[in-house]
Amino acid sequence: MTNNPQEVTEQPQFEELREEKKAGGAKDIDFLLDIPLVITVELGRTKMLIKELLQLSQGSVVELDKLAGEPMDILVNSRLVARGEVVVVNEKFGIRLTDIISPAERVRQLR
Repeated sequence: MTNNPQEVTEQPQFEELREEKKAGGAKDIDFLLDIPLVITVELGRTKMLIKELLQLSQGSVVELDKLAGEPMDILVNSRLVARGEVVVVNEKFGIRLTDIISPAERVRQLR
């Protein structure tokens, strides 16, 4: 004789979904405001061999692919969203945005 435990199943209870709207008919997307993003300001890039990397020491100069005075790229989660220039505010570096990438261009970058 074998013991077979009886399976007890219950119907799950789901709360009814309602579309909440703010004034003006816009959907409530406030939950997006707390999502952390990684913002990077890129001065330039270069490629080098491991041999060259190992020869770097204090005072070494690494040549980048951008010219002096050229705008820096502002990346959000590794996607270009703007360009800007370096500013100093209260003895800290900052970036003044000079060009925002259009939504159409950002969509093209996703492909």
